[in-house]
Amino acid sequence: MARRVLVVNGPNLGRLGVRQPDVYGHQDLQTLREDCQQWGRELGLDVEVRQTDDEAEMIHWMHEAADGAIPVVMNPAAFTHYSYGLADAAHMVGDAGVPLMEVHISNPSARDEFRKRSVISPVATGTITGMGFFGYRLALEAVAHIIAKES
Repeated sequence: MARRVLVVNGPNLGRLGVRQPDVYGHQDLQTLREDCQQWGRELGLDVEVRQTDDEAEMIHWMHEAADGAIPVVMNPAAFTHYSYGLADAAHMVGDAGVPLMEVHISNPSARDEFRKRSVISPVATGTITGMGFFGYRLALEAVAHIIAKES
């Protein structure tokens, strides 16, 4: 039976493909969803991809993951830089003993000054940035590796 993994995406990532394609590429959220599910199958993971522009909804997803001990791949998008509520909820995922990988399509450190600080990184198991959609594959591989190591 495949291990369930949540891939959660924050604000404006529903606009992939049309929002700043020079930064985020031309592929859309549906392509990301299909890629993540395929990569998950290859790794023995049952991947569910979600996106929201609502901070409270994303926090609730972290509660769901913590309560169910479900590993998470998270692209917090703009919430990365200021959402202490999301950081606290993400911390609970780690407290539940499962990995939480932070992923960013672009490299925030190479962009605007305000993007250089993440309140999520200190509570994440690991962070992958600047690799486009491939970063999600790397994050899923990391989750599979951690799960296998703990078994």
